Amino acid sequence: MGSITKITRQTNNRFLNMYDLDNVHKSGKKSHYFMASRAKSDDDLKLVSHTNKPDGVVIYAVTKEENPRIVLVKQYRYPIDAWIYELPAGLVEDGEDIHEAGIREMKEETGMTFTPLDAPKGYERPFFTSVGMTDESCSTIFGFCTGEPTSEGEEESEEIEVVLADKAEAARILREENCCMRAGYMLPRFIADDEPFAFLHV
Repeated sequence: MGSITKITRQTNNRFLNMYDLDNVHKSGKKSHYFMASRAKSDDDLKLVSHTNKPDGVVIYAVTKEENPRIVLVKQYRYPIDAWIYELPAGLVEDGEDIHEAGIREMKEETGMTFTPLDAPKGYERPFFTSVGMTDESCSTIFGFCTGEPTSEGEEESEEIEVVLADKAEAARILREENCCMRAGYMLPRFIADDEPFAFLHV
């Protein structure tokens, strides 16, 4: 197994930083590996702490109506210079649990009120988002949304359109639009299931 011999922080930003990892391959060859992290300090890096604490939450929410619609955000993202459909998401702040973070983020991004459901053990634990380049992990939470979408809580740096998609629109998005992987996995489930949270009762 390879090993890390030195960790060098390369940037000093608020939400995301780059690290250079000096490492030795299993063959004995030395090299560098570059990664990004949302850790607030070097000690919080998951390769140091070996604790998988969620950096953020992803929110799988549907409207509470006879024919539920899934809550999506269509957001402009600088890394692709394009709009992309995503599930609402955001970072967990100090002192928050994941449900509190989800309620706050949903209100900020969409103006809607989110009511989390109890999920089976394991469904909400944090999973790594793109472990080839970051130690970021997120928990997914599930629930219903009520209220009318607004952009009042949108930050100056954000460009977000709230989309309440029925099954036909969800299918179109999958066929035709830029879509983040998490939404790409969950939209087929939304389309296929007669009851929006049937998978929580398996």
